[in-house]
Amino acid sequence: MFTRDAAPRIHRLEHARTNLYVVEDSSGLTLVDAGLPATEALLARAVRELGRGPEDIRAVVLTHAHFDHIGFARKLQRRFGIPVYADPGDHYIAAHPYRYKRERSPLLYPFRYPRAIPVLTAMAAAGALMVPGVPDMQPLTQAVLDTLPGSPVLVPVPGHTAGSVALWFRERDTVVSGDALVTLDPYTGRPGPQIVARAATADSTQALDSLAALGDTGASIVLPGHGDPWMHGVRGAVALALEASAH
Repeated sequence: MFTRDAAPRIHRLEHARTNLYVVEDSSGLTLVDAGLPATEALLARAVRELGRGPEDIRAVVLTHAHFDHIGFARKLQRRFGIPVYADPGDHYIAAHPYRYKRERSPLLYPFRYPRAIPVLTAMAAAGALMVPGVPDMQPLTQAVLDTLPGSPVLVPVPGHTAGSVALWFRERDTVVSGDALVTLDPYTGRPGPQIVARAATADSTQALDSLAALGDTGASIVLPGHGDPWMHGVRGAVALALEASAH
């Protein structure tokens, strides 16, 4: 599903319950995250709908490097020479998508949380088990972001992964939170603002602590890595995520 202007000139592409965002300005497009392998064809269609082409994609910026967010990044990198940026803390994961730190094994989650099964099935059908690594990553810095469409502010939010970041589009009153704060947990199927289950989170305590940095942006709109946009202010979303973690 492609939603134009989920936030001002930030377009949401949702596929297999995973989001990526196309940020637009007069200089071109920034792609925030790269979904799953099968999402590539949907992105091509979305870019055409915007009256653009692959040559307009200036960069892929990863909020983190888990397999469901780097799906076709290597293809864009190799086919079109589009640079892929991530915090250096996630470069190893980008190159080895199935080797990442987590607090619990995910194997029993479908049995404990059966409403997550349709989510995980959709992700598998979209290529979640066949994601190629991206070995030639470039370090994400504020200086890089200043040159890209949208010019977001880099907000480090470690915990989900060591190199998790959010992107604050100050002039658009929007923060892209990646998986630092989601409104759907793929591993439990639970909706609402929260951090992701321990099956895919490296350090839950650190992830909860990082919510403060998201709240400090004061953004009205939150665009998460999974789930629907949150339109009621990031501070409220953070408060609900902290409350959810206490149960």
